[in-house]
Amino acid sequence: MVRLFILLAAIELVLLILGLIACLSAERVRALPRLLWVLIVLFIPFAGPVAYFFWGRPGDPATRRPAARPSSPDDDPDFLRSMDTEQSRRDRELLAQWERDLHQDDEP
Repeated sequence: MVRLFILLAAIELVLLILGLIACLSAERVRALPRLLWVLIVLFIPFAGPVAYFFWGRPGDPATRRPAARPSSPDDDPDFLRSMDTEQSRRDRELLAQWERDLHQDDEP
């Protein structure tokens, strides 16, 4: 009997966590406001998360949250590409300046 209770408690905990993550990360929810879904998931064991998955989750993929953008510049390939071209342009200008300085020093 204790094993069954532990198993049911583990299932409830997993449902609770998955329900909260799904509810809070969805762009929009159906049927009820998001806050009410969160309260239902939190305070109604088993039935709350199951109800959200059947009636609260958005049905079509177009209403789901779009793919996340890079969170830092190091993760953004466009930014890195622009930094590479910007840095190489600065390097070329610096090299040209050094060559001009070197030629000026060589002249008597």
